Amino acid sequence: MYAARARASLRGWGGVGAMAVLCALALAFVLLLPRTQAPAGDGRVGQRVVTGSQVRADGCKDAEAQKRTLSPSGADGPTIDAIKARTGAKRKLVVGVDQNSYHWGYRNPNTEGAELEGFDIDLVRRIAQDILGDPDAVQFKAIPTSQRIPAIQDGRVDMVVRTMTITCDRLSQVAFSAPYFKTGQQVLAPKSSPIKGYGGSLAHKKVCTAAGSTAYTKLDADRKAGELPASTDISTTVPNQLDCLVRLQLGEVDAVVTDGALAASQAAQDPTVELKGEAFTTEYYGVAMKKDATDLVRRVNRILVDYHEHGWQASYDKWLSATLGKDSAASEPPAPQYLRTS
Repeated sequence: MYAARARASLRGWGGVGAMAVLCALALAFVLLLPRTQAPAGDGRVGQRVVTGSQVRADGCKDAEAQKRTLSPSGADGPTIDAIKARTGAKRKLVVGVDQNSYHWGYRNPNTEGAELEGFDIDLVRRIAQDILGDPDAVQFKAIPTSQRIPAIQDGRVDMVVRTMTITCDRLSQVAFSAPYFKTGQQVLAPKSSPIKGYGGSLAHKKVCTAAGSTAYTKLDADRKAGELPASTDISTTVPNQLDCLVRLQLGEVDAVVTDGALAASQAAQDPTVELKGEAFTTEYYGVAMKKDATDLVRRVNRILVDYHEHGWQASYDKWLSATLGKDSAASEPPAPQYLRTS
């Protein structure tokens, strides 16, 4: 049965299953690309939307973490000055992105050179346009989910724009912009699967998540708290989300848990899978930068104010409306709040 389903998957979306395998193998390497050119079902165990009721010692709650950013400013500072001081071919904004999340950051095989495209890529180009005056002045670095924070801390990238959820734990390691997208964790499984969504129907099922993702953190915490069946196997973690889809296609796991926005794109890639149940968290994507890059954080926040008014909707319509629906209201970020003072 699994073999038949896997073969069916490989016939979908222009052979995306085969392409997914190639992408998963390719992502064993860190790629540098200089840029020159249904309601919830039965059997749930304590399902709830995350409210961020747990408070860290510093008073941060995940439900309000997106408010902990700096106020917008167009002024240059040491971080931006250093970016602008780069010369020649190196005068680029260095950005960590995904290259295999369909319509977010992915290589379009139908373009010359398999260009990177997607909602996140559009935002990167807008930031480069504002800071360097050229939307193509970007050096894209494809990085695994688990390497997003190390890449920032080690100085390998100036920022990460890669469907990265703002959380209190991450705020202790990097700085975030105001949110640019709203989403929530969801379950992806074969259409024929008895899984109904997040909760009891995951008992004795094997679930795949990306290493270092908020999905794994949530599953691990809920299983320990008894809100997810103890028999749910969450041991399968992979470097990138598309790797989970490949595992699902091969029958190695029963379900994938990831952001609903990404899960919808994966369902569009493979017609044999679908979203199961509703989102069971509320999360916000932000642009991640070094903690002390205050001038860059403020600049990105100023760019986002303008981008939300002129650009965000057009990018949503182009890349995401087919999978998330024409009405973008559920995905629009909340009005920004800037509670970080320094």
